[in-house]
Amino acid sequence: MTDTSAPTTSRIPERPTLDGLEEKWMQVWRAERTYAFDRERALSLPRDQVFAIDTPPPTASGSLHVGHVFSYTHTDCMARYKRMQGLEVFYPIGWDDNGLPTEKRVQNYYGVRGDATLPYDPDFQPPSEGTARSGKAADEKPVSRQNFIELCDVLTVKDEEAFESLFRRLGFSLDWDISYRTIDDRSRATAQQAFLRNLARGEAYQAEAPGLWDVTFQTAVAQAELEARDYPGAYHRVAFHVAGAPGSVVHIETTRPELIPSVVALVAHPDDERYQPLFGTTVTSPLFGVEVPVLAHEAAEMDKGAGIAMCCTFGDLTDVMWWRELRLPTRSVITRNGRLQAETPEWIAGGPGEALYAAELATKTTFSAREAVVRALRESGDLDGEPQKTNRKANFYERGEKPLEIVTSRQWYIRNGGRDADLNAALIERGREIAFHPTFMRSRYENWVSGLNGDWLISRQRFFGVPIPVWYAVDEHGEVDHDRVLVPSENDLPIDPAAQAPPGYTEDQRGKPGGFVGDPDIMDTWATSSLSPQIAAGWPIGDGTSHGSDADLFGKLFPMDMRPQAHDIIRTWLFATVVRAHHEHGTVPWTNAAISGWILDPDRKKMSKSKGNVVTPEDVVKENSADAVRYWAASGRLGTDAAYDTGQMKVGRRLAIKVLNASKFALGFGEVSGDRSAGTTPEALRDAVTNPLDRSMLATLAEVVDKATHGFESWDYTRSLEVTESFFWTFCDDYLELVKDRAYGGRGEAEAASARAALRIALDTLLRLFAPFLPYATEEVWSWFESGSVHRQSWPSRDELPAGGDPAVLASVSEALAGVRKVKSEAKLGMRAEVRTMTLVGPAVQLDHVRLAEGDLRATGRIGDLAYGDGDGIEVREAELIPVDKRPSHSA
Repeated sequence: MTDTSAPTTSRIPERPTLDGLEEKWMQVWRAERTYAFDRERALSLPRDQVFAIDTPPPTASGSLHVGHVFSYTHTDCMARYKRMQGLEVFYPIGWDDNGLPTEKRVQNYYGVRGDATLPYDPDFQPPSEGTARSGKAADEKPVSRQNFIELCDVLTVKDEEAFESLFRRLGFSLDWDISYRTIDDRSRATAQQAFLRNLARGEAYQAEAPGLWDVTFQTAVAQAELEARDYPGAYHRVAFHVAGAPGSVVHIETTRPELIPSVVALVAHPDDERYQPLFGTTVTSPLFGVEVPVLAHEAAEMDKGAGIAMCCTFGDLTDVMWWRELRLPTRSVITRNGRLQAETPEWIAGGPGEALYAAELATKTTFSAREAVVRALRESGDLDGEPQKTNRKANFYERGEKPLEIVTSRQWYIRNGGRDADLNAALIERGREIAFHPTFMRSRYENWVSGLNGDWLISRQRFFGVPIPVWYAVDEHGEVDHDRVLVPSENDLPIDPAAQAPPGYTEDQRGKPGGFVGDPDIMDTWATSSLSPQIAAGWPIGDGTSHGSDADLFGKLFPMDMRPQAHDIIRTWLFATVVRAHHEHGTVPWTNAAISGWILDPDRKKMSKSKGNVVTPEDVVKENSADAVRYWAASGRLGTDAAYDTGQMKVGRRLAIKVLNASKFALGFGEVSGDRSAGTTPEALRDAVTNPLDRSMLATLAEVVDKATHGFESWDYTRSLEVTESFFWTFCDDYLELVKDRAYGGRGEAEAASARAALRIALDTLLRLFAPFLPYATEEVWSWFESGSVHRQSWPSRDELPAGGDPAVLASVSEALAGVRKVKSEAKLGMRAEVRTMTLVGPAVQLDHVRLAEGDLRATGRIGDLAYGDGDGIEVREAELIPVDKRPSHSA
């Protein structure tokens, strides 16, 4: 306990209320820098006395939803607990403002779209701001890359200001002076430096390879960004002709007949007796007459469709696997815009399908091409029966609306164990160095890593992001040599190869023979946010003299202590961060991963912006209070999905209001004998507690302190809240009522002094126990009788409370009081009704407990003659009641 000034009744409002507390204390905390991180203190402390949090940078593109409130509240409760335990807490805030979400929001908000071929217009003004529009590309005004980036910068700053306001209102104890944006100079320099070091060590590489492509966003998509969805389609039973055997056919079943022009093989399982005679032979494709082999592979499914499948380049990821493992040729026809290529492919030119391709398929969408191919198959007789409708599983970009295509392009990758068994095993082992909370979430990490089938694709064909920091030499013939990669000095970072020349070159050599070209792509947003510990903690850039470099602090904080996040991005953010730390530092990025569940709507579906079922928290907080919303969030355990429940928020609001009112009551007895305000020690305050019931209450509270502390230490914040809240309601409903008469002096000053001291100690302890969950109500009450902030006080410990009390006394007396209340209620009388006479029966031990507090029970229950008798449980018998008129009474 801390020394404090004398309690001042003038500080206690006549009618305590939650209204206005957020505005009041937000300003105080901001002005007094209540939650500021003390760098110098951190550097002077042992590492285990510093607690560093890798705060998730929320995506700054629009509005937050209650899911953010849920997970960030969990983190904040732990931050507040660790701070009260005396640790120096590093709790930064970042904003993830680069990437596709921001670009899409800017397009919709301003009615523009980026066009890399246009020149920069310094006087450009967007056609509109924030008005509803169709979202079609034809309705968007094309602007230069630089103009588009400027609009992204402007809008994300606006969004971040709104987010900060909400986060402050919710009482998140972040140090707002330690902040970053994933597009700012330091973040870009950090991401580029990490990439260049990956490149130098051979962990980053470029390759021309088939990859997933979103035709709407016009960008490559990584495996971690996939979402499998049902997509309507139809099975088409199609005949391939066995070469050298006129009239002999092999039927395959496909949902994508438009890919027949790109078929490179038919594949069946090696154990499938139906097709074993065909292995090693060839067939010709319908309509186009292209000869392809019939091959065996273990991944073919004998019980799916006809059991034999066509391998095209490329229809799905199985095609890619077969193409790679069976060393098949590449015959791609689908281009980046989702249409079939304009020129007739060379393997079709001169064949029976040349005219069909040129007239019906070239430049067509996959949908139109499918219809054209099906018509032609009917006419040729190669379609067996009619298409059978089905729902097929298709891969979508998680933010996209159309199935992904697979196209061949040059992209950048970082090795992540998807093609290297030793690296895969090492990364699984790294996961075992991290304590997952709850522990079962580690299996999600391991399942993801062990199931990888390719390296991490990090390049994106977009505008607003961190540029790939390389150039390529142009040879004397004007051809770009992608094998001659030109890199900058780390001291020059961040750089934009589209606007700056590489070392040793001048801008006028761009694109010319003997000159250079810049890499046009940006990095995947995860390639930057996967470095959030390095960005926030000051990982040195170059020589360590710029862009917020702080080698001493980074050495103290890294690896960090806590990564809080949702379970659905274990495969992306968590894993990517582990990969970067493993490659760069040879360690894990943090020692604990706290994994939150989802927030579900009333239909038990995940809330998300894309599903349109989110609830924005601003109005919810204003209606219920920040403490009430935090209570709802803290009631959900880590790793467990929770329902959005305004009813639970109302419970939290009632609790916060009760904290105010009960505290007003507990502080309403004037001076306390032995009070610290009189210049005495906490020990003297404890010594003033002499009554067995008071000592019992504080002994019970000591058990609560132990359980609440254990809850936090075991990452079960919810348990800490539950045990504290449960005791608090018993404290209010039973103990306050039992000691009311005595605290007012009804049994003399010595007994009153014990009650008042016990109340003061209990209130001091309870406020600190509740502080991580209800920061506003607890801070308000603390200010009524103490100095400083409750959030900078020490976490309570058993040693602060008087020893020697028996928790069973309060339990037995509360049970007896419940019996008295019951008989009055059953008689339909108010609680102020007198009990002329009654018998209390129960086990002898419990009756002895009651006798220790008999005076309090008599006063509270308005009991006259009280007899005792044996019984199996506490029960009131033979009660004679006297109704009384209702009169005002003191109440908490």
